[in-house]
Amino acid sequence: MKRRTTLKSLLGATGLATGIFNTVTENALADSAYPNKPIKYIVPVSAGGGSDMIGRTVCERWGRALGQAIIVDNEGGGGGVIACQNTAKAAPDGYTLMQGYVATLGTSPATRKNLPYDPIKDFTPIGMIGGTPNVLVVHPSVPAKNLKEFIDYIKKNPSQVSYGSSGQGSLTHLTMELFKQVEDSPIVHIPYKGIAPAFNDLMGGQIQAMFPGLAAALPHIRSGRVRAIAVTGTTRSSQLKDIPTLEELGFKGFTALQWYGVVGPAGMPAPIVRRLNETLKIALSAPELKDKMSVEAVEPMATTPEQFAQYIKADLARWTKLAKERNIELDN
Repeated sequence: MKRRTTLKSLLGATGLATGIFNTVTENALADSAYPNKPIKYIVPVSAGGGSDMIGRTVCERWGRALGQAIIVDNEGGGGGVIACQNTAKAAPDGYTLMQGYVATLGTSPATRKNLPYDPIKDFTPIGMIGGTPNVLVVHPSVPAKNLKEFIDYIKKNPSQVSYGSSGQGSLTHLTMELFKQVEDSPIVHIPYKGIAPAFNDLMGGQIQAMFPGLAAALPHIRSGRVRAIAVTGTTRSSQLKDIPTLEELGFKGFTALQWYGVVGPAGMPAPIVRRLNETLKIALSAPELKDKMSVEAVEPMATTPEQFAQYIKADLARWTKLAKERNIELDN
């Protein structure tokens, strides 16, 4: 009986050791052999825009760090749904990645019902690329030079002040709705099909305010056609050093950014995720990359995969809570 027990114990220990050896071997192979062919990098917008530029700028330098080409594949359509579906369905082998951002993994899942993907369960977070703040801007005819004066102006003109957004459920919409909720403001929402027509009406005086991303707003701020009041985020923008953050003005919770990061399909091996993250950090640390990204007012924000996963969850939770409280639910 003792011999049988000893034999079983030895066999069990041998099996456990074999399993551990196989896992270690697989991890080592994954680390050393990956990548051995070009990587597809899906950008969920058409070619030519700011998000596309960010993807191409990062991939060029990231590919050098990896020692392998990273090929940008623009898959626009459906507000990022097509790209997200294709990424989620791809093999989790590290050869299909996607540039996720606040719309695809945050505001859209928070406001759109029946999305055909889960922003948490269907993806493996690789790491953050960076972010740019949103900036509260007003038409020059608005008699407000700071946030307090703007709030006073709205309250003295209830329901006569309107703001534009790039569309229902967009970050430009939800950021102002968060402001309205905090301030109990009667400012009226006018949604547009994109940020360009919204800016046209803002500069024309048809609407009085907006909360666009900083990159889109900077040319109009510098030309004097709109006036900047405050920015989101935890620190002042290096490109608008005189404009305070909402946080420093006492408005807590306005850390929202137009952020960008990298995800892959769910279930990617940890060694591959680690290699991708480490080389992404190398790419993001290049001083000339920061200069390139400044065109879109994006500050590089390197993170671990775990930090990025928590960031996505927190951002999604923030917008989901707001959407429920403000009764914002959109059809696909």
